[in-house]
Amino acid sequence: MGIHGSGEHSYGRLPLPRWGLLELGGKSANVILDDADLALAIRLGVGNAFANGGQVCGGWPRMLVPASRHDEIVELAVAAAAEYTVGDPTDEATHIGPMASEAQRHRVDGYIQKGIADGATLAFGGPGKPDGLHTGAYARPTIFTDVAPDAVIAQEEIFGPVLTIIPYVDEDQAVEIANSTVYGLTGAVFGSEDRVLAIARRLRTGQVDINGAQWNPLAPFGGYKQSGNGREFGRYGIEEFLETKSIQR
Repeated sequence: MGIHGSGEHSYGRLPLPRWGLLELGGKSANVILDDADLALAIRLGVGNAFANGGQVCGGWPRMLVPASRHDEIVELAVAAAAEYTVGDPTDEATHIGPMASEAQRHRVDGYIQKGIADGATLAFGGPGKPDGLHTGAYARPTIFTDVAPDAVIAQEEIFGPVLTIIPYVDEDQAVEIANSTVYGLTGAVFGSEDRVLAIARRLRTGQVDINGAQWNPLAPFGGYKQSGNGREFGRYGIEEFLETKSIQR
């Protein structure tokens, strides 16, 4: 019997049968190069980080940006975040609904407070509930800058609408930062075609989107490191539960 498990990375420590396909947590990086279409990269990057209230294992909660364009990108990201409305998920005007539970909201709030205590700069949002939302498990969409690559909020999976913007000086450092977590589920690269492919190949992650590529449900999906093992979707997901036989004559 095989089991397909999905959850945060500690789930992978549970005893499993011989056949086990695990799709676990992530702390993926969105690498924006200095020649990227910033309007596209920021719009998709912020949208991905805040999708489903940040409760997406394959989201991009880390935005790695060239130091030379850091301030410009922060300004664009804050402007993009300001367009997101938090509220009743049944209201068509709402972009971000509540966290899965009040316990998760407290957890997200704790990470935001940890980021502030550790010296990161709060560029947007912050702890507490959004204005006017006194009941319900709502968290404020938050953006941090001046985040050290090894900071808690840059390393651990928050699973909430919290985006960390981290500068890099060159492509080698960008790759090093992107690969510096225990996770390796997804990622993204924005920039000129010849450069993004080279960067994507160096990322230790199971899936990389280039310049906002559409998700392909037939492509293999799964993680490296503590983001899981095996692949799901398409024929790859089926083959994970098959045994291979060789007949010779």
